[in-house]
Amino acid sequence: MLKELHINNIAVIEQADIELSPGLNVLTGETGAGKSIVIDSLQAIIGARVSRELVRTGAERAGVSAIFTRGKATDEWFREKDLDAQSAGSYDDDGEGILIRRRISAEGKNTATVNGEYVTVGELRSLGTLLLDIHGQNDGRALLDEANHRAYLDAFGELDADLEAYRKKYDSWRVTRDELSKLDLNEREREMKLIELERTVQELTGAKLSAGEEEQLMARRDLLRNAEKLTEALDAAYEALYGDSGSAVELAGEAQNWCARAAAMAPELGEASDELASAMNELADAAERIRDFREGLDINEGEYDALEMRLAQLRRLEKRYQCDEAGLIDLLERSGQEYEKLKNSTAMREELAMELAKKEKAAYNASQTLTHKRVEAAKRLKERVQAGLKDLSMPNVRFEVEILPLEGSPGFDSSGGDNVRFVMSANAGEALGRISRIASGGELARIMLVMKDVLTERAGPDTLVFDEIDEGVSGVAAQRVAEKLAHISRRKQVICVTHLPQIAAMADTHFHVEKATRDGRTYTAVTALDRTGRIREIARLHGGDNITDTTLKSAEEQLDAACVYKETEK
Repeated sequence: MLKELHINNIAVIEQADIELSPGLNVLTGETGAGKSIVIDSLQAIIGARVSRELVRTGAERAGVSAIFTRGKATDEWFREKDLDAQSAGSYDDDGEGILIRRRISAEGKNTATVNGEYVTVGELRSLGTLLLDIHGQNDGRALLDEANHRAYLDAFGELDADLEAYRKKYDSWRVTRDELSKLDLNEREREMKLIELERTVQELTGAKLSAGEEEQLMARRDLLRNAEKLTEALDAAYEALYGDSGSAVELAGEAQNWCARAAAMAPELGEASDELASAMNELADAAERIRDFREGLDINEGEYDALEMRLAQLRRLEKRYQCDEAGLIDLLERSGQEYEKLKNSTAMREELAMELAKKEKAAYNASQTLTHKRVEAAKRLKERVQAGLKDLSMPNVRFEVEILPLEGSPGFDSSGGDNVRFVMSANAGEALGRISRIASGGELARIMLVMKDVLTERAGPDTLVFDEIDEGVSGVAAQRVAEKLAHISRRKQVICVTHLPQIAAMADTHFHVEKATRDGRTYTAVTALDRTGRIREIARLHGGDNITDTTLKSAEEQLDAACVYKETEK
């Protein structure tokens, strides 16, 4: 539920602090007073696009913040996003609030935070769907679009789990179908592909590729480039360590011999003698390692040229196939597999065709199960909508849900095997027809209100926002719309922008949106009305500026009647 809405420097609203209540919250005011700005602010809170045009002229930045109560769905959202639901403190008496802030600068930059942590607009939008359902003019258009009717029916029938089960079978069928399509090349294409794959496999196989070979070849080539200098250095080092006379090993041996003699006379020199003996052994070991490395060089004149040729071959292949050495090895494996698959495509095609037939049957059967549940849901939806429309002064309306099988093969798509279409007859004796051709603006608004009622009965966010729900509605129909809104507000928080006194009278909380000019600037204020203020505003909705004692008395009577009605709804 939305508890508070704070607006700063949004269009003509310099500042507005709105405390909303459970039940029906109504906003009224003259056309152009700024009621739509409140709706725009709510849209911003749930992730709608915002632009710098929203920023009040002369202000550096604008902002909207809102406090919502939490629930199971929002707690799950916090867990999925790895966010702390109480990271910025408590926002209501129980510490269970969700604080959303949206900031827009005059330069067009905008940021969003949830409980003090920055989130992307996409993340804010996903949270917004759990908090608010805003009904505007686009919702009426969505009802006219028959492409949306199947989704409406599935939502009413709570068929999400059934649809997900079906889609798993559909996706499995689609993957197998695509694999089979790859094999269904015409003979000319197949032969050309086989030739191409065979050439690739032969060339890469003939290259005798080995992982890490290129790196080893480059290291060996660098060594051969310095072979002469390396040999000279090794020979000189070995000669210095183990030459014929005066070598390091020989000199270390003589020193150790003399030190051993001295140790016989001065025992404290025994350690030095041992160290010299160890040094002599280490020098001898080093000389052996140098000798072994020198002898193992095995350098010949043609090796360097051979290395260069091999490296050139590898680089030519890498350039041709646009990949590195590891990519060539992977390409060889994939090309070989594809070659064998295509070569044996006849047998594989038969196998895949059999598999596809099984999966098509499984998907079709699952679609029929889904169809059966849609038929049952359609019956319930028809009854609920017709009953709801009768409550809204449309007693002769006939509403039907047509469920027709998809034409063509395979007879199903990603959403099942049905075309779903809502049709209606607004007057007795008239044939059923498409809503887009039969429903007037007022009828469409009432149909959409009933749809919202039945679709949100057991699911959806706790707050519903209605803008333009009273389009084309007046008289008794307006009273029934007001009663329907009051009915919905018993289980959901409802926020409604209206021009109808019937709806205003039914409000649990009534806000007046008023525009004024001060010092050459336009300001809009949002004020919660007391009983006296409500009576005067309802009278204005009836008679405009011509407010008399009679219109005030009539408004008071209407307010009292609405209170009596609401008591019966509890």
